Amino acid sequence: MQWIAYLAVLLYFRADYARFIRGALSGTRTHEGKLGWMIVAGTVPIAVLGVLFKKHIEQDWRSLYVIAGAMIGLAVLLAWGEWMEHRRQARRETLRTLEQLNWTDAIVVGCFQTLALVPGASRSGSTITGGLFLGMTRDMAARFSFLLSLPAVFGAGLLEVRKLHLSTHAELANLLAAGLAAFVVGYLAIALLLGYLRKHTMWVFIIYRFALGALLLALLSRGILPP
Repeated sequence: MQWIAYLAVLLYFRADYARFIRGALSGTRTHEGKLGWMIVAGTVPIAVLGVLFKKHIEQDWRSLYVIAGAMIGLAVLLAWGEWMEHRRQARRETLRTLEQLNWTDAIVVGCFQTLALVPGASRSGSTITGGLFLGMTRDMAARFSFLLSLPAVFGAGLLEVRKLHLSTHAELANLLAAGLAAFVVGYLAIALLLGYLRKHTMWVFIIYRFALGALLLALLSRGILPP
C-alpha cells in the first residue's frame, strides 16, 4: 500500500514533473530537461540492486535485528549530514539548490536511495542524507528526494499490483479505502515535511530512529520479541 501514498508525490509535484517530462523529451538543453534525465539516472542504482538482491530483501533481511540496525545506522548518517550542514552554515558557505545539481550528484543521491532496500532504512531519510552530504539545503534535499522517489516507487508498485488477488467486493472496498487513506496521509506528509525542514533540523527524526532502534534491540536481547 506504500506505493499508493506516492501517487500523492505525483499530484503534489505535478507541475515539476510536467516541466521535466517536456524538457526531457527535447534532450538536456534546458535545466528542466537535464534534471528530468538526472532523475532517471538516479533511479538506476536502486533498480539494479533491487533486482540483484530481491531474495535477500524479501526474505533474509526481514529480521528485527536488521531493521533495528538499519534504523540506528541511518540515524548515524543523518546526524553526520546535519553536522556537515551546521559546519557549512558556520562558515557562511552558500548551500546548493536544485538548479546547481549535476549528474554526479544525481547518481550519489541515487546510491543513497539504495539504502532503502534494507528494511528499517527510510527511503526519504536516505536520500535527504545524500542531499545534505552534497551541500544541499534541508528542504531542497527533501524536495529532490520526493522527485527522485516516483520512478522507483512506481516500478515497485507495478510489481505489488501483480501480486494482488482480490476475490470479493469486500476485499476491493477495503483496498480502495486503505489506498485513499494512504494517499491523503502521503499528501499531507509531503507538505508538512517540506514546511518543517525550511525552519528546523532533522534531529527529531534522528533521535526517534536511535530510540526505536535501541528499544528493538533491548526487547530482542531480553527475548520479549522474536527476531
